[in-house]
Amino acid sequence: MGVQQKKIAVHDLEVGMFVSDLDRPWHQTPFPIQGFHIRSQDDVRALASHCKWVMVDVAEVRATEESTVKSQLVFGRNGKRRGQGREVLQLPPLSIREPVHYENETPFKKEVKTSRRLLADAEIALHRLFETVQRGEAVELKPIAELTSKMVSSVVRQPDALLWLSRTRQHDDYLYRHALNASVWALVCGRHLGLNEGLLNHLGLGCLLSQVGKSALPRDLLRREGQLNAEEFAQYREYVAKGSAMLADSGLSRAVLSVVQGHRERHNGSGFPEGIRGDRIPLLAKVAGIAEFFESLIGPRESALPMTPDKAVSLLYEMRNIEFQEDLVESFIQAIGIYPTGSLVELTDGQRGVVVSHSPERRLWPRVMVMTDSNQLPMKTAKIVDLAKFNESRDASESVAIRECLPHGAEGLDPSQYDVTGAESRWSLGRLVSG
Repeated sequence: MGVQQKKIAVHDLEVGMFVSDLDRPWHQTPFPIQGFHIRSQDDVRALASHCKWVMVDVAEVRATEESTVKSQLVFGRNGKRRGQGREVLQLPPLSIREPVHYENETPFKKEVKTSRRLLADAEIALHRLFETVQRGEAVELKPIAELTSKMVSSVVRQPDALLWLSRTRQHDDYLYRHALNASVWALVCGRHLGLNEGLLNHLGLGCLLSQVGKSALPRDLLRREGQLNAEEFAQYREYVAKGSAMLADSGLSRAVLSVVQGHRERHNGSGFPEGIRGDRIPLLAKVAGIAEFFESLIGPRESALPMTPDKAVSLLYEMRNIEFQEDLVESFIQAIGIYPTGSLVELTDGQRGVVVSHSPERRLWPRVMVMTDSNQLPMKTAKIVDLAKFNESRDASESVAIRECLPHGAEGLDPSQYDVTGAESRWSLGRLVSG
């Protein structure tokens, strides 16, 4: 039987497929020139950072029942398609009932000071919750619910502050960081959509609890979350049902449970555990799904290098009306910006820093805390530069913009070493002397 090649968009690759050619020379990428099997979604994400499409040898798909079924679905599905990819599902425009218009009530610096302890308390509360679940004891959700309410209040007052803190805080455990950060992304998006504070509380609490089922999975499985074979991934998928079962008798509202149950469902029916699609997925679960997916792309972890936020935004945009509803994707991107808060960036003048906040009107010109000079040498004191204001009265030839997003952990760029409320290094000689 001969090998048949198919051209396929990178974002539509499935575990088990064999990539035989790229849309660019192999030597411009880190991939083996003899071709390779897709072993995990991390392989797909890595390819997406280099290519838009690839050639797949259909006959080379690994002979497992699951991958065979998947390959048939990929190439045999009917309906509208974008770029020979997965089915595109179009729904009527999203309508939020009685949307709330929020104004920033407090300055960024003040809200950072007010909420600095909040995420640390949330991490402790999550740690205790997961330990309780692992011991099989009754779940006490009051501390988590109270913290969720404080997180909602912070995001309502000033959406960038809690996002800044969650992106720059050093977390002890990937699972807790993932749940916390996904919750903050979801709250920022929900605020932009105009969800009232009651719905925001349901959304935030659901996101925090959505990972509880993973406490019942083997630790090694979680450590290799992005590098699982078909059998392991089938076991991994069970975390949603396990988490739902753990929380079934906890007195949670149906809205919160819908987030726990539905955050891994996908717009075109390709998600789990039920494979439901379109408007059968509750709105809050849809928002949680986008937030959780985005955090999985950019969150640092042991097993894989994260995407830069700008590439993750591009990938998310390509998945509109495929895995995620189009107007929700657009709202999410509008809420977080092209260069989201916490993104490490290099400016066109060579200086490097981290995005502090952005303006919806000037998404390409956010506020940046500059930490190095144009030669990438660390500055004694960081400075906040509002690119929109800086470029306001300058000619195009004199303006400064973002040249590129930098990978997590880029040398010399550690925002946690600076106090953004004063843009001063926490380890400066002045602070040591005065302390």
